[in-house]
Amino acid sequence: MTTDLGMPAASPGAPGTAGVPRLADGTALTKKDFTSDQEVRWCPGCGDYAILAAVQGFLPELGLKRENIVFVSGIGCSSRFPYYLDTYGMHSIHGRAPAIATGLAATREDLSVWVVTGDGDALSIGGNHLIHALRRNVNLKILLFNNEIYGLTKGQYSPTSHVGQVTKSTPLGSLDTPFNPVSLALGAEASFVARTMDSDRQHLTSVLRAAAEHRGSALVEIYQNCPIFNDGVFDVLKDRTEAAARILHLVDGEEVAAGDNVVVRDDRGSLAVVPRADADPARIVRHDVSAQDPSAAFALSRLDSPDLGHVPMGVFRNVQRPTYDDALREQISSARTNEITDADIDALLAGRDTWTVATPAGS
Repeated sequence: MTTDLGMPAASPGAPGTAGVPRLADGTALTKKDFTSDQEVRWCPGCGDYAILAAVQGFLPELGLKRENIVFVSGIGCSSRFPYYLDTYGMHSIHGRAPAIATGLAATREDLSVWVVTGDGDALSIGGNHLIHALRRNVNLKILLFNNEIYGLTKGQYSPTSHVGQVTKSTPLGSLDTPFNPVSLALGAEASFVARTMDSDRQHLTSVLRAAAEHRGSALVEIYQNCPIFNDGVFDVLKDRTEAAARILHLVDGEEVAAGDNVVVRDDRGSLAVVPRADADPARIVRHDVSAQDPSAAFALSRLDSPDLGHVPMGVFRNVQRPTYDDALREQISSARTNEITDADIDALLAGRDTWTVATPAGS
């Protein structure tokens, strides 16, 4: 079975959940089992509702025990997520969810660890924590809700807000160049990077499956609507006619195209979107999610434009490399196997790299 991204669907033996206890044969959970008894408290029309429903509907597919799934969040509207899932979870501190989740993943191989964060939480105060979790390739699934605004703190501009955007904290327009979360993740050597959208349930679920299948750091950017402070920012991608012309579908092995337009590589090696009728077939780009060199995926991520004229959507990169937490467990196991003794510790502490501090006279 494959997803609509042309990738294997998450399965009971998915590498991303290797080592996590599974349900007994013949036992199955449903969306209801992953729905907590807490009242969901987001603004009417918030895209978080659709994402929550998709995640609750997807989690039973993993075949894992609820007590072995953990969702860690930071601060922001998206960070209410753990309350609404009947799994273990933690509403942590601003920007630090990746750091806390790294500790869990490194010490508890029996857990499937997910991070829920927003564009402000992840890319502002949490920027360093995010990029280091990605470069280390910790076995985490990071869901980054991007609504291009600070919602919980009432409408200030965020690290993904457009230049010139007028907000409560930028009444004359933002001067900051915004982050592209996908480009940032690829630059940090993330082994899995994808983009999807809150209102496209089928595509969102497919991306979640692919992320769960992956062993290592998985960054999923989710375009999410804030109906109060940045309403309709992604509406052109939700209109069927507009979406057909704007969304560049990333499917492994297939041409990167949107409607009658295709992506080609020009004489300088750069990517451009041109009408198919004008394209040299030899220059049309076919997507390769497993390319070890991330430069092609990065080039695709740079096709974005503030007016959403062309938006690559799908899995940009999916490669395998050693994970930080697996390597750490192997290192600890090796140290224990080599039977480090108390004498070894004493010799280390009393080695040449020590100093004797004299006690001042008369003290």
